[in-house]
Amino acid sequence: MDVLIKNIHLINPEQNLDTVTDLLIENGVIKRIGKIENINNVETLEFSNAYCVPGFFDMHVHFREPGYEQAETLLTGANSAAEGGFTGVAVMPNTSLAIDNGDLVNSVLAKTKSHLVDVLPIGAVTVGRKGEHLAPMAEMAEEGAVAFSDDGTAVKTAKLLRYALEYSGMLNKIIIEHCEDESLAGGAMNEGKISTELGLPPVPAIAEELTIARDIVVAEYTNSPIHIAHISTKKSVELVRHAKEKGLKITAEATPHHFTLTENALKSYDTNYKMNPPLRTEEDKLAIIAGLKDGTIDVIASDHAPHAVEDKEVEFTFAPNGIIGLETELGLTLTELYHKKILTLEEIIYKLSVNPRKILRLPLPRIEIGEKANLTIFDADKLWTVDKNKFKSKSRNTPFDKKLLTGKALAVINNNQLHIID
Repeated sequence: MDVLIKNIHLINPEQNLDTVTDLLIENGVIKRIGKIENINNVETLEFSNAYCVPGFFDMHVHFREPGYEQAETLLTGANSAAEGGFTGVAVMPNTSLAIDNGDLVNSVLAKTKSHLVDVLPIGAVTVGRKGEHLAPMAEMAEEGAVAFSDDGTAVKTAKLLRYALEYSGMLNKIIIEHCEDESLAGGAMNEGKISTELGLPPVPAIAEELTIARDIVVAEYTNSPIHIAHISTKKSVELVRHAKEKGLKITAEATPHHFTLTENALKSYDTNYKMNPPLRTEEDKLAIIAGLKDGTIDVIASDHAPHAVEDKEVEFTFAPNGIIGLETELGLTLTELYHKKILTLEEIIYKLSVNPRKILRLPLPRIEIGEKANLTIFDADKLWTVDKNKFKSKSRNTPFDKKLLTGKALAVINNNQLHIID
């Protein structure tokens, strides 16, 4: 893949790079940076008002394969990621057949090795994600697992979590926790006045907060890093902030739906607003935004969770949790955080590209001569309307259909491949 990109605004805060210039890529490698005349037999691209940054990476997605391919496959999920402007993703292990051994880790990598998007598997912490015995973590790490999680549930006991943290430390991997106390889980929405008005079974905020508090204590005891997935309450943000102030190795992520929506949306009984953790209060949403702004929350991740149409079109209580998010993530982030002057572009690049890779101990893409081209090109000001029927994902479960957004990916380059986004 040879391509010349003209008059592009290159930004990489890790390199102190911020310049408008030309970029020549040959065989997937950056060959020249600077003023370059058009070259015969080389595709020339020129984007108006566009930025080129290290390829975005989403460290929390669900692609449903193996076991529930009617909602998403590894390849359709990767296509959705590319369309959203991502060159890499980490897939969670809570598939129908849990990714809890080296063979399944290897299978994920083998099925996606030729794709533009790097699809990297996260291994289960426990066998079958049942919370009874540790899975063969060393075996999975050797086969290419980039982290470990029982996502969908928290690691069931403090004892198991302690052992998991100790093993993951020896393997230089991180534990990613879905923080929810199982004894308080199982409801359909956030507990409060609105859940009472709607007559829906609630999930209290303390279900998340209790588990985060436990995890922080165990991580401090073992002197281990731990990553908190999809943080959703004000108290949770405060717990992580306090842990960081103590110097503990705690990182956290937030989803676009948790910094854009609140429980008020559930008054429509639209199951596309049902998710876990549930949408919370306006106060919680503002706390997440504040956490993103002050660095308490390190990463923005979609928690892309595809479901077949027939599974979501049931009574609210019985509908599965989750929404797709890869193709709206960048647009929502730019609309809600950049254009409202909460985060700078550089801060967004850290949360969508640099920090996820740092947390997962992955190499950081660099925009310099001789480096592999791993790039996202986007227009921060492009107006577009979400149309779920144009998604590359197999699923359509989004609450953002027909929403006007400002900011969109235009192209991605990785693994010697170029994808121009519709």
